Amino acid sequence: MPGLLTTCLWACGFANRRAAEVLVAGAAAAGFAGKRAGLRELALSTQRGKETRRGACQPRTRAMSSSNGLERPSDKWDGAMSQQELMMKDTCILVDERDRIVGNVSKKTCHTFGGEHPNGMLHRAFSVFLFNENNELLLQKRASDKITFPDVWTNTCCSHPLYGYDPCEVDQPEDVASGQTPGVKHAAVRKLAHELGIPAHQVGIEKFKFLTRLHYCAADSVTWGPNSEWGEHEVDYILLIKAQVDVKPNPEEVGDFKYVKPSELRLMMDSKDLLWSPWFRIIVREFLHSWWDNLDEALTTGRFVDQEVHKLEC
Repeated sequence: MPGLLTTCLWACGFANRRAAEVLVAGAAAAGFAGKRAGLRELALSTQRGKETRRGACQPRTRAMSSSNGLERPSDKWDGAMSQQELMMKDTCILVDERDRIVGNVSKKTCHTFGGEHPNGMLHRAFSVFLFNENNELLLQKRASDKITFPDVWTNTCCSHPLYGYDPCEVDQPEDVASGQTPGVKHAAVRKLAHELGIPAHQVGIEKFKFLTRLHYCAADSVTWGPNSEWGEHEVDYILLIKAQVDVKPNPEEVGDFKYVKPSELRLMMDSKDLLWSPWFRIIVREFLHSWWDNLDEALTTGRFVDQEVHKLEC
């Protein structure tokens, strides 16, 4: 429970984790204890810290690739950090509604709903749908300690391409036009390893199929209440892949996982006992079963590929 309170206090602006831990100790001495809702109320009543952000078009220092013009950063991404540290360190790609890059900012900042950004800041994301040889879809349940959308079931992996890392994760318009999108595919390989322990050699970028993009916005009101200060506002790149993989979940990221057939997914989503991510609900409602019913075609042809950014309501 102290760990949860530390997370909540940090989420409200305590960038220095040690400072949050000191406050936790003081709270414990004063008799703060008990339920998750009470801890969140305490955390949300705490003064928010301020965060210094880089200029919109000034990501971390990086070298440029002479072969394709994409950013080739010198930094390697390190997932061996707490979720709080990653929220501060990871730099998301800000875009406009046509998915044109307009800058970059920390993951914490772009997921904060309030002030001059009541719907957060629009940024790039990706959603991976991984199928096994039996055409079963791998689902994950997000861990209970996730800051946004904990305890929800969702597709195989959902995260963000980032500025400032090697391999480069920043796709240019020509990458989308060609359907190659190497940036989000590199990001997908990175996060499949981080969240689910899937080795990179089992999910090479050549195995992914980019289909489309969707633009949605959703506050995390289930976790944080009707005036949630956290949420997602994303242009989400959809990636399909069929592969046999070894899954060793990272408990800080994933609470459970399961392969399902279409009929099993429908039954799960009809259950009132399970929570689902808003982006997954949109994709299921608008697209998934058409792809799934024609999976080999979806993976090997351009039938389901488009250049649109579909703006959809949750």
